[in-house]
Amino acid sequence: MAQPLCRLYLITPPALPDLVGFAGLMQSALSGGDVAAVQLRLKEQPYEAVGAAVAALKPLVHAAGAALILNDRPDWADALDCDGVHIGQSDADYDEARRIMGESGIVGVTCHDSRHLAMEAAEAGADYVAFGAFYETATKETSHRPDPSILTIWQETMQTPCVAIGGITLETARGLASAGADFIAVSSAVWSHPDGPAAAVEAFNAEIALGLEDRARLASEASGD
Repeated sequence: MAQPLCRLYLITPPALPDLVGFAGLMQSALSGGDVAAVQLRLKEQPYEAVGAAVAALKPLVHAAGAALILNDRPDWADALDCDGVHIGQSDADYDEARRIMGESGIVGVTCHDSRHLAMEAAEAGADYVAFGAFYETATKETSHRPDPSILTIWQETMQTPCVAIGGITLETARGLASAGADFIAVSSAVWSHPDGPAAAVEAFNAEIALGLEDRARLASEASGD
């Protein structure tokens, strides 16, 4: 059986006052190793600012073979020709997001610490579910703290990919990959890395690889191989 994969999922800062400068940081990050997706998370920003960010970043993201996902607004994601949208429990509901994005668009759903919400989203057809925040994060206020075991249970029982999100650092990425995350979502730990975003992405991919080795070893021990 093929070893399960876990990949990096980048999230932008909530504001990009220097878009040209950030585009350089993004290009650097994407040069550091495997990145599955980039979520443009510009909450409270007007459509014009979001559109300018999409125009600047989408070519870089696509050149790296990653998907560009917009946070919260399926209508904007569709209008700006993004690859997908990520919706929270208080944003557009899944059916509306899917109607807008079409069958080919990516729709991911925040499910906090609830397997019930995740199962509902998966059964409706979500492309991925996101659990978190696993750790305290400066990116947003959070009130849910799932245990990493939720990833293990999900991996063992469901086919829909799961994303681990919230305050994840180089010190915690390996454990979440080992627990069963299909994607590790990271924001400030990449953009504020002292050696730059390329070094951060390289380091995160190394930790994810170690986590996958741990996962395979634990699975082998559990099966008695």
